[in-house]
Amino acid sequence: MEEIGNLFHGFATVIQPFNIMVMLVGILLGVIIGVLPGLGGANGVAILLPLTFSMSPTSAIIMLSCIYWGALFGGAITSILFNIPGEPWSVATTFDGYPMAQKGKAGEALTAAFTSSFVGAFFAVVVITLVAPLVAKFALQFGPAEKFAVYFLAFCSFIGMSKEPPFKTLAAMMIGFALGAVGLDQVTGQLRLTFGFETMLTGFDFLIAVIGLFGIGEILLTMEEGLSFKGRAAVINSKVVWETWKELPRYWVTSIRSCIIGCWMGITPAGATPASFMSYGIAKRISKNGANFGKGEIEGVIAPETAAHAAGTSALLPMLALGVPGSPTAAVLLGGLLIWGLQPGPMLFVEQKEFVWGLIASMYLGNVVGLVVVLTCVPLFAAILRIPFSIIAPIILVLCAIGAYSVHNSTFDVVLMLVFGVVGYVMKKCNYPMAPMVLAIVLGDKAEESFRQSLLASQGSLKIFFANGLVGTIMALGLIALFWSVISKGVSRLRSAPAGRSA
Repeated sequence: MEEIGNLFHGFATVIQPFNIMVMLVGILLGVIIGVLPGLGGANGVAILLPLTFSMSPTSAIIMLSCIYWGALFGGAITSILFNIPGEPWSVATTFDGYPMAQKGKAGEALTAAFTSSFVGAFFAVVVITLVAPLVAKFALQFGPAEKFAVYFLAFCSFIGMSKEPPFKTLAAMMIGFALGAVGLDQVTGQLRLTFGFETMLTGFDFLIAVIGLFGIGEILLTMEEGLSFKGRAAVINSKVVWETWKELPRYWVTSIRSCIIGCWMGITPAGATPASFMSYGIAKRISKNGANFGKGEIEGVIAPETAAHAAGTSALLPMLALGVPGSPTAAVLLGGLLIWGLQPGPMLFVEQKEFVWGLIASMYLGNVVGLVVVLTCVPLFAAILRIPFSIIAPIILVLCAIGAYSVHNSTFDVVLMLVFGVVGYVMKKCNYPMAPMVLAIVLGDKAEESFRQSLLASQGSLKIFFANGLVGTIMALGLIALFWSVISKGVSRLRSAPAGRSA
């Protein structure tokens, strides 16, 4: 009952006129970012984060989270109409969404995608509402060793359970740890890796690094590849919406299964992209119409969109309750909270109740507003793709420069942003994942601090990380996640061995 009361209080905060306006602006900006191929939710949140510095933390996080929801919605528009995934997790949507558009069913495909996205996100928000307070209360018992174990689990999950090569993930994470170590040592007070530059005393600012890595890096990559847009027109009217909504309940099993897959992949740091592919693959295998997948089957749109939104939304659960982001966008949001002086984790539910429950309430309203906006404005958003990239790219570049300069009013930060942009470009060209690097920049110093505090308490003994059932279990889960690919291969070989002998 206490959580329900807090949630209603959160709704009272969200429905203030300014916050409603911020929500609408965030959704519109997010859909535009989602429509523009390559930008993505994390990039958009990073580029537009400086816009929120003058807002209260609650209004700021509402705007940034709505940018995220809008980007999730917008990725489906390009996938279905133009066969260009606006987001990585929208790739699976192209398999059946674009064939539906070619058959003249673009309106049905978009309505199914947006509605499924809404269902997946709504399911994930309900999970956050019910589970996050319980996780936060449980996490209040955590000491330095337990906190480090949680960080260890997050790092190991990214290495062992990611679809990227483990070596590349580990290398990207090590670069992030090195960048996070620059500046003043929080434990001893000594300077590290400043190389005599006074501007480096406080280390690399997270926001400048993220704007460069995501924003500038993506622009350089897109300029190299070049983009040309040729797609189908789409009109969504009330008749199309109602006819599609009448058909969707037939696929309720697919929706529920995709919601569960998405929430699991979002809470563990697997992410929305693997969730969409996994959900699509399972739906194709189980469905009665599996043979028609890839030819314009509406179930092939429902499955990946539901899972992707459930994963993208549920990734905020570990960020809020434990201070560990479950996705690159959640990592950027975590950095924003730290900039505003808020410490994500269990104490956030105790010290900043209004903020937390305002954010959760905004998730409910933001998804409703997002669904209405995308259903009514699809032709407008699709028309954005007709604007030459040579016009869009300089606008994004100027926004990035303004955002970097506004952090400390320093031109040195703009130079740093450009350097990080080149680093991001090189990493993307070499297929190195960005999410582990962002995670290490955000959490590296916190993990180090918890690790050193634990060793000081135990007089240098590593046994403290297995001293009780709680910390030992979390560390064991981290080791299992780290070697998950090896374990899964071993299990599959054991299963196939008896069959091979019997044959």
